[in-house]
Amino acid sequence: MMAKTELITKDMTMGEIIEKYPASAEIMLSYGLHCVGCHVNPMESLRDGAKVHGMDEVQVKSMLDELNDMAAKEPVKEVKQVDNGNVSLTKAAADKITALMKAENAEGGLRFGVTAGGCSGKTYIMDFSSKREGDIVFEEHGVKIFVDPKDMEFLNDSKIDYVESLQGSGFKIDNPNVSNSCGCGKSVN
Repeated sequence: MMAKTELITKDMTMGEIIEKYPASAEIMLSYGLHCVGCHVNPMESLRDGAKVHGMDEVQVKSMLDELNDMAAKEPVKEVKQVDNGNVSLTKAAADKITALMKAENAEGGLRFGVTAGGCSGKTYIMDFSSKREGDIVFEEHGVKIFVDPKDMEFLNDSKIDYVESLQGSGFKIDNPNVSNSCGCGKSVN
């Protein structure tokens, strides 16, 4: 009898697994790896994440079997690179970013992207950065926005706003490409 090929191993990072097989997030959640990427680092191996959540080897093997059954039926999600598109900022967001950059003596502009992780599969990245080779650059209200082309398929036509209210203040991203989001508000898919 031939050994079953493992598409997913316990040494793979959880971020890598979720990026290749988005449906894996639900399976991991069902085994108690709650909010994959929120409480557990997406760069952490599946083995380490399971250990932190108190799973024994039998549970890990059962989860891996279920993950590999799913992976065998689901094609690997190919990341399509978009070389243009649109990402915009409201005036309120641009003003806040400008103020934060000034307070932190940051140069360059806003790096906007996504990374694997979170309950729903992806988390947003917003940080100050300079332009990297290959970046798509947008400019809105005097603020440069740098986006890696591989993230544009998911971020295209996103609008970043900044809101202040009695319930809290922060950046709000209106992304028409989101199919679902996590209750924690930190991850999307």
